[in-house]
Amino acid sequence: MIGLLQRVSSASVSVGGQCVGEIGPGLMVLSCVRREDTPKDAARLAERIVGYRVFPDEAGRMNRSLADTGEGLLLVPQFTLAADTRKGTRASFTKAAAPEMGQEYFDLLVKACRDLHPDVQTGEFGADMQVSLVNDGPVTFWLES
Repeated sequence: MIGLLQRVSSASVSVGGQCVGEIGPGLMVLSCVRREDTPKDAARLAERIVGYRVFPDEAGRMNRSLADTGEGLLLVPQFTLAADTRKGTRASFTKAAAPEMGQEYFDLLVKACRDLHPDVQTGEFGADMQVSLVNDGPVTFWLES
């Protein structure tokens, strides 16, 4: 699985003009399921998201995680992260999981994150979503499991 983690001052996701997930300070993570992923990948990515040290400590160093700060987490499914863009001018999505698998594993990721962290919001799998965020830093990391 892939997680594009972004430290944010705020983030939200809307579907059809209705807000379906919103956080203040915390992390917004775009997540993608690849064909070769397993349920263990969802669990491992959840551990990495909640434990990844991206928030500043008293000295201003990135030494604190969501587990330390308790700030919000917004998970947004985004299959396009699996795109192969090495050739041509159109992305190939052959590495992305089928929609049924993507939905199942995104749900596993959400559950695993909620087991580790109290404040988890989500986007809507398969929907046309409008995502807004204020990237803090900017701080952005590509995580894989």
